[in-house]
Amino acid sequence: MSSKRKRQEDFQKVKLKVGRKKPRADQITDTTFKSKFIHLSKQLKEDQSSPTNERKLNITDLLSQMHHYNAGVKHSALVGLKELLSTYPSIIESHISSIISEVAAVFTDKDSAVRVAAVSLLQYLVPIIPPEKIAPFFPLVSAHLSSAMTHIIMGIQQDSLRILDILLEEYPELLIDRSNMLLHNFLELISHQKTSKEFKSANQKSSWTLAVSVDQKIISQNWRLNVLIRLKKFLHAFARQASKSIPDDEFTETSNKSLPKRKSQDLTWIKQTSCKQFINLYEHCGSQHTIDSSFQLRSFVMTTAKSDECTFSTRNLKAFTETIIPLLIECWIEESPSTVIEDISKHFLCPSSHHLLQQVLSIISLLWKLCELQDGPQKLDGWLRRTYLADFKHHFMRQFPYSVLENAKQKKNKKKSNRDSIYLQNGLDHLLLNLTLCDIMIPLASSPTLPEDSEWLAVIRMFVSEKLNQGYQLNCKQLKRLLDVTNKLLNIQRNRVATEKLIHSVYVLYQQRELQLSVRSMLLKFLKKVYLKEEEVCHKLGRSRSNILSRWISGLPQQLANLGSRSPQLSAIIIDTIYTAATRSHIELLQSLQTTACQIYDPKEGPVVLLPPESQQQLVQLLYFLPYMSSDLLIRLSKCCITERLSPNLGSMLIGVLHARSSFASWSCLAQDCTMSNQDYFSFLFSSLIGFSAERLSWMQGTKHTTRVSKTQVSPLCLYLTDQQQFARHWMITKAACCSLSSVSARSQCFDILQNAIIKHLGELTVLPDSTAGSILYAINTLFDQSCVPSERLYTFLPSCCYSIFSFLLTVGKDFEHLPKRDPLWAACISLLSLLPNVLKFMLKNLQVSRACQEELPVIAQLLRLLLQNPQLRSHMMTNAFLVQQTLQDVMNLKCCEIQEQWLTDLQYCFNAYLPKQPLESPSFSAVY
Repeated sequence: MSSKRKRQEDFQKVKLKVGRKKPRADQITDTTFKSKFIHLSKQLKEDQSSPTNERKLNITDLLSQMHHYNAGVKHSALVGLKELLSTYPSIIESHISSIISEVAAVFTDKDSAVRVAAVSLLQYLVPIIPPEKIAPFFPLVSAHLSSAMTHIIMGIQQDSLRILDILLEEYPELLIDRSNMLLHNFLELISHQKTSKEFKSANQKSSWTLAVSVDQKIISQNWRLNVLIRLKKFLHAFARQASKSIPDDEFTETSNKSLPKRKSQDLTWIKQTSCKQFINLYEHCGSQHTIDSSFQLRSFVMTTAKSDECTFSTRNLKAFTETIIPLLIECWIEESPSTVIEDISKHFLCPSSHHLLQQVLSIISLLWKLCELQDGPQKLDGWLRRTYLADFKHHFMRQFPYSVLENAKQKKNKKKSNRDSIYLQNGLDHLLLNLTLCDIMIPLASSPTLPEDSEWLAVIRMFVSEKLNQGYQLNCKQLKRLLDVTNKLLNIQRNRVATEKLIHSVYVLYQQRELQLSVRSMLLKFLKKVYLKEEEVCHKLGRSRSNILSRWISGLPQQLANLGSRSPQLSAIIIDTIYTAATRSHIELLQSLQTTACQIYDPKEGPVVLLPPESQQQLVQLLYFLPYMSSDLLIRLSKCCITERLSPNLGSMLIGVLHARSSFASWSCLAQDCTMSNQDYFSFLFSSLIGFSAERLSWMQGTKHTTRVSKTQVSPLCLYLTDQQQFARHWMITKAACCSLSSVSARSQCFDILQNAIIKHLGELTVLPDSTAGSILYAINTLFDQSCVPSERLYTFLPSCCYSIFSFLLTVGKDFEHLPKRDPLWAACISLLSLLPNVLKFMLKNLQVSRACQEELPVIAQLLRLLLQNPQLRSHMMTNAFLVQQTLQDVMNLKCCEIQEQWLTDLQYCFNAYLPKQPLESPSFSAVY
């Protein structure tokens, strides 16, 4: 068999026939299989270790999806992350690093939906995360923000401005630390650097020019407006951090937030009658030390940036100003009116141009404020004037003032009732635009350059005067800016004629009726500031005060009296202004204050009792500067001291101020005539010492049968029980009055005046307040010495007073309301009895035990026992042993119960212990003891 035939048999082809089954190949693989179902129950349980969103994804899963190449997956991850964090905000702190880094990374994502979701998530996270938590990661955030601001895709640049708004709202200090980088990014958003050929041909210092792109979906003017709005906010935040005094009124409405009040310090005066006492006054002696230093500490946020990137030095400020102002001038030239209208006083702007020009001026104004913060030789005022005054006069002042152009439809729909319609047209404030321009131009002038700048300054001054005359039509924000411009004009203008016109315009506006509280307060603060500045100028130059300011300030006391309690905030400003002028011995003010003093210090409707305590304190201190203290005024002041609407501390201060004005103050350096009669002064002190008016004391005489009266049958005097608060108040006033009385050198004469007043006004009363009785005893203890001679009528009044107090204290028990009275009243009585032994003698002698009821006998016995046990009175009790024995016998005779009681046993023991040598005549006493 040949080789060819063998090869054909090995590879023989199988012939297939129709209708027959195909034979099975030898090399075929069997693919059939069998399977069994396996069920793992624990594998279906959810993972409870970390919270998940509705899609059952935890934070690790969502963060991992942020790296996905598909935009839809990243968008879904951002939405799910916001949902998870809003449901479980506690996981933010533990994953803050990963969250911030992943969210910041998609700032430059090419898909707009992803960027919108990232902005939405960032807007939710920023208010929750405090600055100190995000500070370590903020360099990464600012780097991604800078990359987005300088991106070639326009949509990413637009979204970067939204991100900047969010971060600037919550973390301004962190953004300011990256100021150099961000300011450069702002420049690149609206401009580009010139080529070397363009720069040489232009022959200009600035190497930047405005960028114009025809491929943008948003026109160049609107894009510049958006960028300039953010630049203004950033510069405002920067200026506000550098100087806390810059108000936040550039892009927010003015709010009526009360400023922190300066707390006054209470001084304790120590009398130095034998020698002169010099008092050193130190600056910053308040409760909070005010730092006035040219050095500024770094913020609490420490970033990894270099110092030149984190700080905005004078060199950096000057370089940025040189770059941005030419660009702003180019924007102004493009949008300013191109033709001059026949009426040169009205140069109209279209609404679109108004917005852009307002931002241009606001940015320049903020740059000026930053320049003002530079100290020493680094001040930039001279450089700003030399560099930009000519350009500003040519481009800005040529068509000043500006107005907004209205179309026919707006004029038709304009409502006459809108009080701001003259200055607010279609929501645009052209007055604010003109005032911002004034803010920019006025700092470029100074007193030496007034002759050179007189022309354009006269235009500004005429504009300001015109708007001040129409000030009743302005809102708070407009008026504030107008007053700021007025103040700048007054600072650079030393001519009395020019300043008087501006001050007169403000004064006429202040006299308008039905002004809002905020407007009147603002005008009042402005006039006070101008007054203080005028006082300094008058003191340096030796010229007289402004007649308009003198007329204004002399009318403040009457305004205060008429205002009452209707506006405590405005009253506080008026009082502070009056006090400031009074300390400078303003004659017209002091005369007006003297005229209206009785109205201001009226105890019923005067501001001294209607206003808050801070204003009351200033009014009390203001009494020191009154030219004369009349009798009517002192009567009102005494009623103010005893009224409950004036705190006891202020009442004590009032007594101290009047004592300083009296002839008994013993000030060795005081060289002024007596402004208060001694008779009126003693009448004031005695009225304050009594603590109640004559009408109130007369009313008490008819209250013997009430529960407020402590009655006793032994003494003719009953006590009216005051409440605890009233007693504590009266006792503090008593101490202050006695302190003033004790400073009188003629002690005997002062004591005679006091005892005559007691006998005249209190001697015939049958009901006396407990605080008044204690005050009388305290005053006698303070004034009495060896030269004083008490009268017989005083010896009749004091024993009754002492026994009534003793009886009240022994019968009151443990009543919580009257418990605080026990110590001061008991001490006053014991001190008086030890100081005046005759009072003790008359009290024992006048004890009418026979008139006492059975319930009062234990009180008398307890009183005798306590007097015997008192070490201060023991010798005096031994001297009056016969009277003590007689009283004891009367008690024994009147006792009707045959059983020996404990109070009687205690009294008998004390009698035998402290008076053992006295004969006991009573047989009953000897039989019992």
